[in-house]
Amino acid sequence: MMEKTILLVDPRGSEDPVYQEIKQAGYRLLVAEDCATALVCLHQGNPALVLVDADLDTPISEFVARIRRSHPKSPVVALVRGNQSAKASDAMRQGAIDYLLKPFTRQQLLGMIDHVVDLHEPIPNMVVASQAGRQVLLLAKKAAQTSASILISGESGTGKECLARYIHEQSPRAAQPYVAVNCAAIPDTMLESTLFGHAKGAFTGAVQSQTGKFELANGGTLMLDEISEMPLDLQAKLLRVLQERELEKLGSNQKVKLNVRIIAASNKDLREEVAKGRFREDLFYRLDVLPLCWPALRERPDDILPLARYFLQKYGEGTAFELHPEAARSLVSHPWPGNVRELENVIQRALILARGLMLQPEDLMLPRAQESVFDIPVTSLQASKKCAEFQHVLDTLRRFNGHRQRTANALGVTTRALRYKLAAMREQGIDINQLVVTG
Repeated sequence: MMEKTILLVDPRGSEDPVYQEIKQAGYRLLVAEDCATALVCLHQGNPALVLVDADLDTPISEFVARIRRSHPKSPVVALVRGNQSAKASDAMRQGAIDYLLKPFTRQQLLGMIDHVVDLHEPIPNMVVASQAGRQVLLLAKKAAQTSASILISGESGTGKECLARYIHEQSPRAAQPYVAVNCAAIPDTMLESTLFGHAKGAFTGAVQSQTGKFELANGGTLMLDEISEMPLDLQAKLLRVLQERELEKLGSNQKVKLNVRIIAASNKDLREEVAKGRFREDLFYRLDVLPLCWPALRERPDDILPLARYFLQKYGEGTAFELHPEAARSLVSHPWPGNVRELENVIQRALILARGLMLQPEDLMLPRAQESVFDIPVTSLQASKKCAEFQHVLDTLRRFNGHRQRTANALGVTTRALRYKLAAMREQGIDINQLVVTG
């Protein structure tokens, strides 16, 4: 994968420990000790992220404003000490997309960098060749011109966040922040504070105030991924915020006015979740103003090879790799239960294993059928697509000797999604442990 460039603007330059942490993580790093040098680096290096230390001689709010004027597509994150929360707020008001409070851990720093870099990677012109995909994009482009809430449904790994970013980029809010939150990845106890922020002393451990994602996205778009995982009590607060277009931070009575476009996404059928009492009906209708369904990759096979070639170009480091015709046929015939995310993983792995510029079928390491779930006498396993999907999950489990985390990684899904898939297979009478052991 090609190196991404990070610009660190810090009066301590390479003496700051942050410098070594970023270098060791494999990023290409530019360093500027003052604002003038930083602006030159911006013009020359086109960095994927700008980290600005609040100890600069120039006020950080003034510098962030200059960056936003000259390079509006470059995301900026402020690095501030605990007693500099006012500087963090000033930077956010001028367009910084986030901030980190010192002292922070290596994991916090690199996690933030990876998230921001991935989030702001230029969107390919939505690699879509299929009729089904193009129809969704046409609807998405129309929806982008409004401020109405959008609900994107689709299986895990189909690219729902990529579609959300496409909508933001096509909207009048494109120059404003785009902030994404994965509701399933944040513990329930932290999700409210993450979304709405908190005041200093709001709860045990709240030693500093924190700006929530709603405020960070003000004027732009907030993407709430896997919203079905949000607890019911928090759903009620979200509904109130959406209705009143204002919020109160935890531990504060001060109201913050909001102008945020909401895009929610889920890999579950929210109507079913409503019927089961796991999702609020009133919130569902508040979000489901403009529904979009992003089809699974197996339902748009015309997109498989264009996406594969896009990933070859993306991860090929400038080398012109090609697919052998048999490898291309293998890709098209594969059921892709992990969707685009799984395809991306397969291409990355193939590039590592390839012995030349022509990728062979064996480089893809797609599992071959062993003992087949098609032979299991279960009457409810009549749908061929579902059978092929179950078979692929079993084959991948065998390849990793039943290891769930490695299997999920190979499939391009979360371990939680894999658990759901295995539970569905057990409900259909498949003895997973027996098949994995005897396969």
